[in-house]
Amino acid sequence: MWHTILVIFFTLLLLGATLVIISDVGDSGRKLAWLLVITFLPVVGLLLYIIFGFNWRNESIFRLSHKNTIDLFRESSDDALGNLLFGKALSAQVREEYAPLVRLLSREVNPSVSKADSVEIIIKGKRKYDLLMEDLANAKESIHMEYFHFGIDRGSKAIRDMLMKKASEGVTVRFLNENIANLPIHPSYYNSMRKAGVQVRKFTNTRGILTLIAMLNYRNHRKIVVIDGKIGYTGGMNINDNYFLRWRDTHLRLTGDAVASLQYIFLDSWLSSKGTLDTPLKDHFPMLKGLSAPPPSTEGDLPLQRDKLVQIVPDEPDVSWPVIQMSYEWVLLRAKKYVYMQTPYFIPPEPVLDAIKTAAMGGTEVCLMISKKADNFIVGLINESYYEECLKAGVRIFLREGAFSHAKTFVSDDYLSCIGTANMDFRSFQLAYEVNSYIYDTETAKVNRDLFLRETAQCVELSYRSWSQRPLWRKLLQHLFRLFAPLA
Repeated sequence: MWHTILVIFFTLLLLGATLVIISDVGDSGRKLAWLLVITFLPVVGLLLYIIFGFNWRNESIFRLSHKNTIDLFRESSDDALGNLLFGKALSAQVREEYAPLVRLLSREVNPSVSKADSVEIIIKGKRKYDLLMEDLANAKESIHMEYFHFGIDRGSKAIRDMLMKKASEGVTVRFLNENIANLPIHPSYYNSMRKAGVQVRKFTNTRGILTLIAMLNYRNHRKIVVIDGKIGYTGGMNINDNYFLRWRDTHLRLTGDAVASLQYIFLDSWLSSKGTLDTPLKDHFPMLKGLSAPPPSTEGDLPLQRDKLVQIVPDEPDVSWPVIQMSYEWVLLRAKKYVYMQTPYFIPPEPVLDAIKTAAMGGTEVCLMISKKADNFIVGLINESYYEECLKAGVRIFLREGAFSHAKTFVSDDYLSCIGTANMDFRSFQLAYEVNSYIYDTETAKVNRDLFLRETAQCVELSYRSWSQRPLWRKLLQHLFRLFAPLA
């Protein structure tokens, strides 16, 4: 009898999965691939689909997972806070041709354009470490921290000790732990933080093995710090000595009203992870009272940017539209002169790949900078599998020598800059919780443009002729592993 029940149950499960795949509005080729996997490997295929294939982009799933945030903002928000986060006044100051992009990035419940009193573009890990430690030491009321990876090496422990010290001094410290990506770290590492008074929450709160399996592939890839509600950090750098001492990356330190967007994004993650607030919602937005923080006390490697229009955009797998991916497509297809891009992982979904090739073939100067040697051999091969068709379309590819580059940026037409957490791959665009900052400003764009061009001196530029003559065995390996690009 039990055998019959199991067969019926599994058959219904397979039929249900098949109906879900067929009704999904995603890419038809991807749907067909999953149907074939489930057909020939029913048990394994079904499990793999639940982990890697299920499309979470659904309005009802969003409302369910963000219920705590939605309820709190409905009860506690007012016109002043609504205008600070979602007001359209500053959007009108963006160049007219970029107004559609602003609207695209403001979809769902995303913040609109805001003003940053100061923007420091950080390109050295030590600079970020020194600035962050100084700002943490000067915190008076609150520290909010949300990171994909928070290490256990020397620099990471120093920051952890600072968080514990500030908590013992009475500063409210909220720390959001991306627990799946940090599974190798022993729980005692976080327990010592809790004992010191740091409020630690796991980003993925699973209620059993099925929930764990379903959420295994959906990770919080954001990097956010908000100090006293006045100073914000975001960008590509995790808390790890690779970023502080060895790798090349790009990060931002912000002051002014733009920090409110980072605070909102953090609070949404915190409340969605069952965290709590012990003070009224408006208390977390001091800019409502006209309070702001000063710019950095020391000079960085690049000129400090002042009074800039910034749009800070979260993206995640349970919103209806992959707006960060769509922003790449929009910029590439509308750029008139150039798009310069940096990414550590070049595994673009087909729409982004088509936009890259279309832009280059249409006469836009499309340049890609990526490390010559990836931090993962298999990912490196997948990266390389896209080079030949891009080069053939006219894309210029610069392979950066020396330190691994983890920067995720683009700059276009001396006006739009983007610095964020999202890689140019399927995982970031479709599966991960990300946050990108879009800066609408000529001066800032020229700084980022000149930085890109200066760093080409540390690169080897590929040519279509030489790359197409690489060994056959390497071509075969590249295309073999490209089959697994959505899982990379």
